[in-house]
Amino acid sequence: MLQTLRNAWKIPDLRKKMLYTILMLVIFRLGSFIPVPGIDAEMIKQLMGGFDQGIQGLINNFSGGALERASIFAMSITPYINASIILQLLTVAIPALEKLAKEGEEGRKKIASYTRYVTVILAFIQATGLFFSLRSAMTGDSGVFAYFVVTFTFTAGTAFLMWLGEEITEKGVGNGISLLIVIGIVSRGPQMLQSMKAMVEQSGGVTIQSAATIIAIVVIAVLAIGAVVLMNEAERRIPVQYAKRVVGRKSYGGQSTHIPLKVIMAGVMPIIFAVSIMSFPRTISMFIHGTNAPTEGVWGAILRWFSETHPFYIICYFLLILFFTYFYTAIQFNPIEVSNNMKRNGGFIPGIRPGKPTSDYIAKVLSKVTLLGAIFLAAIAIFPLLLAFIPSMSGISIGGTSLLIVVGVSLETVKQLESQMLMRHYKGFLE
Repeated sequence: MLQTLRNAWKIPDLRKKMLYTILMLVIFRLGSFIPVPGIDAEMIKQLMGGFDQGIQGLINNFSGGALERASIFAMSITPYINASIILQLLTVAIPALEKLAKEGEEGRKKIASYTRYVTVILAFIQATGLFFSLRSAMTGDSGVFAYFVVTFTFTAGTAFLMWLGEEITEKGVGNGISLLIVIGIVSRGPQMLQSMKAMVEQSGGVTIQSAATIIAIVVIAVLAIGAVVLMNEAERRIPVQYAKRVVGRKSYGGQSTHIPLKVIMAGVMPIIFAVSIMSFPRTISMFIHGTNAPTEGVWGAILRWFSETHPFYIICYFLLILFFTYFYTAIQFNPIEVSNNMKRNGGFIPGIRPGKPTSDYIAKVLSKVTLLGAIFLAAIAIFPLLLAFIPSMSGISIGGTSLLIVVGVSLETVKQLESQMLMRHYKGFLE
C-alpha cells in the first residue's frame, strides 16, 4: 500500500489529485470544530454520555466527534447514506426507477439528483430531532428563531459535506463520501489512546495486568484487521465457459471466465440497518425524555431490554445482521438476471444446463457464501459488546463496523490508484 502511494506521488497528475483530496479532508476536519450558534459545547459533552450508543454513537463516530461538539458537521454524511439506501431499495420496488437505472450514465445522473433532494429532506428531519434532543444545552432562547438557526445550520453542513464528497470523487482520489467517513473514524483514534492511558493510570501505573491488557488489545486489533482484509477480499468463483460462434469468417467466444461472488457482498449495510432498528426505542426515548430516560415502568423495561449490555439486545442484533445480509445481497445480485445474460451470450456453467438450473445453482452457491459472510459480519459486530463484559477492557472500544469501513475503503482507494497508474503506464504503448 505504501509503495503504491509513493509511486502515485511521483506522477504529477495523480499528485495533484492526492493534494486536492487532502485539502478537502482538511476542510472537513476544520469544519468539525466550528460550533453551531447558541449551543453550549461543554453541556453537549455531558449530554453525550446519555446517548453515546446505538445510532447516535455511530453518527458521532462517522463525524469524528462532531456530534458531541454540536458543530456544523454534527450529522456528518449519514443523511446521504440513508438517502442512497432508500433510492437503492426503491429502484428495485418501483419499475420507473429500475428503468432509469438501466439507462446508463444519464439515468445514474438523474438518480444521483434525486438522492441529493432526499438527502436534504432527511437532513432537515434529522436536524429537527437533534434540536429537540439538545434543547437543554441551548445557551439562550430555544424558541422558533433558535429552531430555524440550528436546523438550517445542521442541514447546510450535511449538504456541504455531500458536495465535498462529490468533489473528491470527481477531482480527487477514491470515493469522496467513503473517505469522509474514514477520516471521521480515524480521527477518533487519539480518544482510544486516551482511554488506554486512563486505564493505566487507574490501575496505579504500568503494572503486569495493565501491560497484559494493552498487549491483548493490540493483538486483537491486528488479528481483527487481518480477518477483515481476508474476508473483504475473499470470493467464490463460479467457472463459466462461452461456446465458440462463427460469424462470417471470424470466430467469437470459446474463452473461459468466472462469476466472482464476494463473501461480504453487502458490506457494512446490514450492520447499519440492524443498529438503526435496535436503537429505535432509545432514539424515541431521547426525543421524548431527552437524556432523563425513565428507569421504571414499561418504558424503562423496554430500554433495559434494548441496552447494549443486555443478552436480548445481543441476540436480536446478531439475528438482524444475518437477515439484512441476505436481504441486501438479494437486492444487489439477481441470479436469474445473471443466468439470462449468460444464456443470451452463449455462456454456460460446466455440468449445469442453461436457464433455470443455472440460476438455481448460482442461487444455491450464493446462499452458502452469504451465510459465511453474514456470520462473520454478525460476529465482528457483537465482538465489542462481548468485550465490554471483561472488566479490564470495558472502557476500550474496538468497533467492528468502523474497522470494516476503514479497511474496505483503504483497499478500494489503493486499487483505484493502481488502476490509474496502470492506465498511464500503458498510455505510451497506445499512442
